Amino acid sequence: MILKIVLLFAGTILAFWISAICGGGASLILIPILNVLLPTSLVPFSLTVGTLTSSASRIAVFKQHINWKIFLWFVPFSIPAVLLGAFLIKYVNPNYLQMMVAFFLIANLPQLFASKNKKEESEKPYPNSVLALIGFSAGFISGITGAVGLLFNRFYLKFGLKKEEIVATRAANEVFLHLIKLIIYISLGLYSNTALWLGIAIAVAAIVSSYTVKYILPHLSENLFKKIGYGAMVISGITLLTSTSGKIIQQDQIVVNNSSTKNKQVYTMSWRDTRVALEYKANKGLEIEKTMKPEDLTGSLKEKYNKLLEHYDDVQVEKVYAIGKRTIHEFYCYKDNVLTKFKA
Repeated sequence: MILKIVLLFAGTILAFWISAICGGGASLILIPILNVLLPTSLVPFSLTVGTLTSSASRIAVFKQHINWKIFLWFVPFSIPAVLLGAFLIKYVNPNYLQMMVAFFLIANLPQLFASKNKKEESEKPYPNSVLALIGFSAGFISGITGAVGLLFNRFYLKFGLKKEEIVATRAANEVFLHLIKLIIYISLGLYSNTALWLGIAIAVAAIVSSYTVKYILPHLSENLFKKIGYGAMVISGITLLTSTSGKIIQQDQIVVNNSSTKNKQVYTMSWRDTRVALEYKANKGLEIEKTMKPEDLTGSLKEKYNKLLEHYDDVQVEKVYAIGKRTIHEFYCYKDNVLTKFKA
């Protein structure tokens, strides 16, 4: 336990150093680390304990830079969204959303090769209605994953805010979300003693990093700042994609196989209770086979299934699609480990 806290503490300091360089994203960097230490459903709680402290400290330092117009449009729409996102943690798999976040992070790859002399294009700010939508989206994603980070930085930049204004306004917008999330996570039982201690470690490390980063920044050029920041986002995205992909494959029992003979090539993929097969036969062409659940059968197919079930130990049904042919159903019937096949 102590070793976990020490490793997370060191990783958090590094993450918030990088966050200072690229204007945010520490939480997104920490998700892959926390995924190793905690169940996915408890990761948002630990992140929120730490980021709540970070946001509060940033408000104390940069409160004079808060853009109150953005705050008044963002917060009212983000609060109901964070309630919805946090509530859905018990009913949806957060790994799928984390995978989407990973792709957003990896999308920063082109920035690593952008010319340092290339000027940013001036863009007109979005209307207030879009800002409200951004608030809702940020709240929803934050409610499920516990982090948003750089995903919405570009929208702040659309309003022509300076770096200090982005940091201050984001902190003001998100501090309410973090507080609400903590209350929801605790009420839903989405926390543990380990998650609490890891969250405290993140909070302390965030404060330490804010005092130490000022001694590091003067030694790095602005261009190097950006390269390090974007590089960290890409690496974090790849790590997050790898870890969440492994969890999804394990939880949903995803298996991909292929087999071949002289006249037949078959590729199959199993996902949860569903199996899909892509089959090519030299004499029949291409066919796609998909398993069907008994409750999805209707009419004569349901009657046939029930009759077969009276005489066999197990009956499995597949729906077969073939180009230029009518769709058929195949019944695989097992009796004493002997297979009998029927078509309908």
